[in-house]
Amino acid sequence: MGILYHIRFTIFWRMLCLVLYEHFSNFMGWRRRVTSAKKLNGQVVVVTGGNAGIGKETAYQLTLRGAKVYIGCRDQKKGKAAVENILALNPKADIKLLLLDLSSLKSVRKCVEELSGLETKVDILINNAGVMGCSEWKTEDGFEMQFGTNHLAPAGRIVTVSSALHMCSPIHLDNVNLRNGTYNNFFAYAQSKLANVLFSRELAKRLRHSNINTYSLHPGVINTELDRHVGAPDAANPTDRGWFRRNFCISPLLGSQTTLYCALDDEVADQTGYYYDNCRRVDHMIPEANDDKTAKSLWELSCDLVKLEEHLRI
Repeated sequence: MGILYHIRFTIFWRMLCLVLYEHFSNFMGWRRRVTSAKKLNGQVVVVTGGNAGIGKETAYQLTLRGAKVYIGCRDQKKGKAAVENILALNPKADIKLLLLDLSSLKSVRKCVEELSGLETKVDILINNAGVMGCSEWKTEDGFEMQFGTNHLAPAGRIVTVSSALHMCSPIHLDNVNLRNGTYNNFFAYAQSKLANVLFSRELAKRLRHSNINTYSLHPGVINTELDRHVGAPDAANPTDRGWFRRNFCISPLLGSQTTLYCALDDEVADQTGYYYDNCRRVDHMIPEANDDKTAKSLWELSCDLVKLEEHLRI
């Protein structure tokens, strides 16, 4: 009982601090914007989940810098609408749609094959797509939906959009799907976001002899549709969340700034494996996010779960 109380108390205070930080950052105008004027002419960028929210805004901003952008989206209709919307804003945009369902490893592999036939390289990969707060759903391959979509599915720079909620759950290496009556949609999301941070940290070590850098980040609390599954299947009226969004959330434009910072800024060109928030590196992380042993174990487990061939394991 004492240990359980301590865990809940720690999570409560982490959540409270996060909410207060986000609120005052927004209210006081503390949100930073990317300052780099770098152009990306001739560079290829892939943005998963680029059809809505900060993914769409990120894709649009990158087209303004001359990049050739591919947005990965599982809904062809929504994806086409996003491409048309970006072209309306920037008629010179070089942007294309890739069909990609991150809850299906078959779809991921098919998308990679398609992209390989179109491009010889990818300069920047932005792992933006994600799902939050859904019920105890499984992916096509049998993984817990948030762990499978936010972590397993996902260049010069590899940028992974995580969340400050990574502080609210450990990695359950012996039960990553949170089965046997242990499922909780909030902790499942938090676990998948911690997986993002540890993945980026371990990947940086494995790519240390290359010219590829990795970054994970918290974009802020954004006014997007990410929370559309929260409360499902007994979903409350979306307007019930209006008060929270008005008072605590920032726009997709502001929410895309740290992603753009990691993808573009020369200040982080020699940094890799770190976590960022509000366009700056965060050096004081919770112990779970700096656990190299867990990061390595998670990497090996992830490779096993997706059945990655031995010769492809870097």
